[in-house]
Amino acid sequence: MTKTLLPDARRGRVLVRRPGPHLARGLLTHLERRPVDADLALAQWHAYVAAFQEHGWPTIEVDPADDCPDATFVEDTMVVFGDLAVIARPGAPERRPETDGAELAVASLGYRIARITAPGTLDGGDVLKLGSTMYVGSGQRTNVEGIRQLADIVAPEGVEVVAVPISQVLHLKSAVTALPDGTLLAYLPGLDRPDLLPELTPVPERHGWRAILLGGDKLLMSTSAPRTAQLIADRGFEPVQVDVSELEKLEASVTCLSVRLREPLTAPSR
Repeated sequence: MTKTLLPDARRGRVLVRRPGPHLARGLLTHLERRPVDADLALAQWHAYVAAFQEHGWPTIEVDPADDCPDATFVEDTMVVFGDLAVIARPGAPERRPETDGAELAVASLGYRIARITAPGTLDGGDVLKLGSTMYVGSGQRTNVEGIRQLADIVAPEGVEVVAVPISQVLHLKSAVTALPDGTLLAYLPGLDRPDLLPELTPVPERHGWRAILLGGDKLLMSTSAPRTAQLIADRGFEPVQVDVSELEKLEASVTCLSVRLREPLTAPSR
């Protein structure tokens, strides 16, 4: 099956951050708290990282932030477009120290750095990139001012920002994700204004269905969504499934646990 892949679908490198000792205290907004097995969560994280490595993605481990229980959800620390890294200002104040180590990691790789500043807030998990458009969830973690700042920062890159109000999910990407051919999969009850997004393909499960392109037709996703995995397979993609069930207890998904760096970079100037 021939597909037209979006530019963002190339292999690159992956930023990850291992779970810290206080993982079980991570914030929750839409799930009831359940016990988290920290040892099992760490083992699942290692298997997640190995899946990238086995498919040709070098991984870069961001310095630990052990005082921040949610630090392993490193996607929330930034938004990357080309060689520009926009460092987020998380909506939960206790998560803001997570951005320091993440910024150091991308700066050392040669990325240009911009930052969201007070009173703006922005979580990377609220930003869905589709070609030259960023759809940004406006809700508990990302506010209107953060979206305005992001729009100003990326406008010179030729990127349009579209705000999408959300109230039923933690982040916009908790309810919608893009396949590499541009298809948008969505959990429709999680979206307040689905009309603000391009055509959506409903998923049969509420949790665990997000996916990341590994290369070719292979998509990384959780074992928690077998029916969505079949839907993806029926579209001509090959699901590569990993068990991240302990991390999913904290409203996470496979997308939350990494930042994919797909553009070729130059060394930072000295």
